[in-house]
Amino acid sequence: MGTQDNAPDGRTGVLDGAARGALDGLRIADFSRVLAGPYATMLLADLGADVVKVERPGVGDDTRAWHPPADQDGTSTYFLSANRNKRSVVLDLTTDAGLEQARALVAESDVLVENFRPGTMERLGLGAGELRARHPGLVYCSISGFGSGAGAAIPGYDLLVQAVGGLMSVTGDAAGEPVKAGVALVDVITGLHACLGILAALRHRDATGEGQLVEVNLLGSLLSAMVNQASAFAVAGVVPGRLGNAHPSIAPYETFRAADRPIAIAVGNDRQFAALAEAVGEPGLAADERFRTNTDRVAHRAALRDILTVRLGAAGADHWSTALLAAGVPAGPVNTLDEAFAFAHKLGLPGIVDLPADTRDGRPSRQVANPIALSGTPAQYRLPPPRLGRHTAEILHRTEHPNQTTRSPR
Repeated sequence: MGTQDNAPDGRTGVLDGAARGALDGLRIADFSRVLAGPYATMLLADLGADVVKVERPGVGDDTRAWHPPADQDGTSTYFLSANRNKRSVVLDLTTDAGLEQARALVAESDVLVENFRPGTMERLGLGAGELRARHPGLVYCSISGFGSGAGAAIPGYDLLVQAVGGLMSVTGDAAGEPVKAGVALVDVITGLHACLGILAALRHRDATGEGQLVEVNLLGSLLSAMVNQASAFAVAGVVPGRLGNAHPSIAPYETFRAADRPIAIAVGNDRQFAALAEAVGEPGLAADERFRTNTDRVAHRAALRDILTVRLGAAGADHWSTALLAAGVPAGPVNTLDEAFAFAHKLGLPGIVDLPADTRDGRPSRQVANPIALSGTPAQYRLPPPRLGRHTAEILHRTEHPNQTTRSPR
């Protein structure tokens, strides 16, 4: 078995075969690929669901080829990030035999997840209407870029949605070009929304026996996730712009240059600001009419930034982080990713887990830990991301002889 980094309370870790997750007994037929769908089904798999990943012959999920970087077997780390705890079956959905095998898999499943371009599953005979007519209890989750209406033909790529959905318009320096977030944030947010919709639909099915269609799309998910920025437009007609690392409604709430590297300071109230002023050696700032309240500080953001920049430039980011946190001011250096994992380790938070080996040389698969802590049914790390078609024979035998095997791979 693998090992768990940073699990002081035992609520997350690599569990043995007898452990039961919160979603134990739930089977998901996963026809999705790339990120939004696979991320959603991985989270559900971590919580105990049996996820069967349906892949194309020869190539599988597109992200298998998205490298560098790759692991020791040449599988892209992108694919590995969203596909643990799943079993891979290769089905050719362009053939009658492949479609029959897919329908047999769905007949044994509680949930179907797909993110093909709208209309594709219907053309294959695997649309929500047809399958739910056969299986009324099926929860069918469809993930698209821009919905199934007028935007159905628009490809749903994260970069495109960040651009047309307004996120890039508020990201970057005021005097510079719009920039995207450093990860496919819209895909991740949409995957989380898909999880929520699936779980809500399952709760309804538990009460009524009826499944339903769950639809989420990247654009709608982004607009919802724009929260205060979107609300500024919806309520007040304000079209926000780029402020770099500053906040449109709070100050100081941004990064500053310390002597060695940037530091983030997040002052959320007047008490914290007074503590900040004291800690940097400018206690009079809290009584200055320009900075007395948050509204004042936002109005005089540039002047306040100039004063703080001079003070913070006198020492390094680690010095200021220690001093400010001790004073009750939220602050911390802008870490690289290795430093971020080290920080989580220092705090005793789950960071990286080693999953059971599934490679020829027996080396384990390293994964980023699931962040959800459940006291009674913790996240499970049962299977590494599968090699393409790793479980095809096992799954097809089960669907052809459903009474000879159990519903769980454990």
